[in-house]
Amino acid sequence: MFDPSSRYHALATSSVIGADGRPVAYVRRRFLPHGSRMQLLGQVIVQQGDRIDLVAARVAGDPEQFWRVADANDAMSPFDLTAETGRRLRVAAPEP
Repeated sequence: MFDPSSRYHALATSSVIGADGRPVAYVRRRFLPHGSRMQLLGQVIVQQGDRIDLVAARVAGDPEQFWRVADANDAMSPFDLTAETGRRLRVAAPEP
């Protein structure tokens, strides 16, 4: 259902019966990991004008991996991560 690089790839699916009696499939909730326990791909210092997708592209080679930066830094608002120039950000390694 999801690309293997997606944060939703490993999530289980489930279904409920809708009002019309037909099953409706959905992806179960994703719980955020503890960033401090994640294996790191690396760390990066936020530069002037950085965005989280630019950081992910620079370190992981793919801007769509921005969620690895957010997860590794326990960020609820990923935009806050790059608000301060010079901040050190953790970038989580892909899980096997």
